Amino acid sequence: MTVDLRDYIESIPDFPGPGVTFRDITPLLGDSEALKTATNALVDYARRQGATVIVAPESRGFLLGTPIALELGVGFVPARKPGKLPRKTVSESYTLEYGSATLEMNADAIKPGDKVLVVDDLLATGGTIAATNKLVERLGGEVVGLGFLIELTELQGREVLKDYDIYALMEYEGE
Repeated sequence: MTVDLRDYIESIPDFPGPGVTFRDITPLLGDSEALKTATNALVDYARRQGATVIVAPESRGFLLGTPIALELGVGFVPARKPGKLPRKTVSESYTLEYGSATLEMNADAIKPGDKVLVVDDLLATGGTIAATNKLVERLGGEVVGLGFLIELTELQGREVLKDYDIYALMEYEGE
């Protein structure tokens, strides 16, 4: 049986505000076959890239990154909002269309030479992933790829991340 992952993405118009279409992945997460299909595709990508560590930003990235790491038999590293990690951290601030944000990782989470796959549910403007990549690289890791369920092509995040290999399971443009 072939699973069409688009059947498990709900498009919610005008959320969180007018003119925005929110791509809701919770139906995909709630269906074991769809989740398995998506996870396996990202695991295959991680293997091709030679990933030895999976990193994902808070919070939906955690939902994908953890099962990928488990399937590969590698570690998972969360990139968290400030104040969520109790040990020594490194941080990276970045701009959003409506302000700024910061991500942190434990200072010992990535070892020099780690081959890191960064995973998230959605590639939009690329700011969150660019900040995550900077954290990985500052700690001595090599970002070997970026994996996403969805890429919103009209927001041109791929251009921001043009120096990295990008793999998205689905693309949406202004729908």
